Parts: sequence; structure tokens; C-alpha cells
Amino acid sequence: MVASALITLREGLEAALIVGVVLVYLGKIGRQDRQASVWGGVVAALMASVAVAIVLQILGAEFEGRAEEIFEGTTMFLAVAVLTYMIFWMRTQGHQLRSSLEHDVQSAVGGGQGWALAGLAFFAVFREGVETVLFLSAAGFAADGSSALWGGLAGLAIAIVLGWLVFNTTAQIPLRSFFNVTSLLLLFFAAGLMTHGVHEFQEAGLLPTFMAPVWDINPILSEDSLVGSFLKAVFGYNGNPSLLEVFSYLVYWVAVLGAVHWWLGRAIPRTA
Repeated sequence: MVASALITLREGLEAALIVGVVLVYLGKIGRQDRQASVWGGVVAALMASVAVAIVLQILGAEFEGRAEEIFEGTTMFLAVAVLTYMIFWMRTQGHQLRSSLEHDVQSAVGGGQGWALAGLAFFAVFREGVETVLFLSAAGFAADGSSALWGGLAGLAIAIVLGWLVFNTTAQIPLRSFFNVTSLLLLFFAAGLMTHGVHEFQEAGLLPTFMAPVWDINPILSEDSLVGSFLKAVFGYNGNPSLLEVFSYLVYWVAVLGAVHWWLGRAIPRTA
């Protein structure tokens, strides 16, 4: 529940900020009459995202046994890739997002066609919606599906409130700190999803186990306990992992830390 709430909170706030930037800029240039086109694109994007969620659930229900394990593992791996890419993309391109959106809005308004603004809002929100659906599906496979759904709805509700506060009140929300903290937590979630995906592929016979288990600390901290289930959902805790699951977890973090080192090397100019 916590992981799904965190996902929808971040993705929902990103979508709210994008829509807010577009609406505020339309007001700034005196084109409030075009806001209906933006809201039309937002509604269409939400409906399309729900349709994607339904399709994923239908597909998941069609599979059984080995096919189900392969489908769930593949969904988890895809969620890990998209989630990690999204975090680093926001870190490198986020500061240019406002100016890019304003330029796109100006071009759409200048063209005199409402569908251009609707399309801008649609693709911006639909991207966040598809990412959210993918992450929630993976979180539902890794933990209890109903708790993932309720957690997702709670996170989305909070995101809507925060987005409204940012653009309609004088409340100061430390967005930079928010995205820094959630980025770190989501990386832990992605690392856990990586091991869950490996486990599903091992169950399907597509990956070897090598050594299983490497250790077993379930008698001390069971995965079924309150704390254990929380750690499993958020951080991918496994009381009795195989050697390949441990290795994949470590490899993921080595790759992430290497990417962070590379990004910092580019972001900080070298002095002679």
C-alpha cells in the first residue's frame, strides 16, 4: 500500500504540475478561453489510462501457471526500467520542463487550433498515467492487489490536493526536497521489483537459482509479519532469497550508483 501510494503521489503530482504550468501560462498570455481544450485533453488522458489498466488486468487474468509467472516477471522488469529511467530523466531535464511547456503552449495557441492544446495536455498526462498503471500493476503482483489499489487512490488524492495548493494558494511546498526523497524511495522500490521479477522468472524456469536459499531469516523477521510485509512491498524484502536474487539486487544498485556518478560528473563543471 505504501509503495503504490508513493508511486501515484509522485506521478500524480508531476501530472498536476504539468497541467498547472499550462493553465497558468494561458492565463499569463490572456488566453483563458483555451483552458477548456486543456481540460478536454486531461480527461481523455485519464480515460485512456484507465483503459490501459483494464487491458493489463484482463491480460493478467488470462494467464495461468508458468505463463502467469512470465507475464508478471516481465511487467516487473519493464516497471523497473521505466521507473529508473523516469527518475534520472526528471533529474536531468526537469529544470527545463517549464520553459519547454510554455514554448509548446505558445506554439499551440499561435496555430489557432484547440486540438493542439488538447493534444499537448493529453500526451503529458497520458505518459504519467501509463507509467502509474505499469507501476501499480507491478506493485500489485509483488504484494496484495487490493492494498495496492487503495494505496494508489490515496496517493492520487494527496497529489491532487498538493497540486491545487501549489497553484491556487500561497502555500510553499518544498518540491525539490519532495522529489529528492521520493526518487530515493522509488529506487529502493525498483530494486525490490528487480528481485521479484527474478523470482518470477525462476519460478517459470527461465532463470537458474544457483543457491536457494542463501540465508533464511524468516524465523526472525517473517515476510508475513506486519513489518516484513511492509519491507517486502516497499523495499523488496525477502527472508530467504536465492543467490541470483541477491546478485540482481546488488547489480541494480551498482548500475544506479554508476549512473549517479556519471550524472554528477556532467552536472558539476571541472575546474582547471
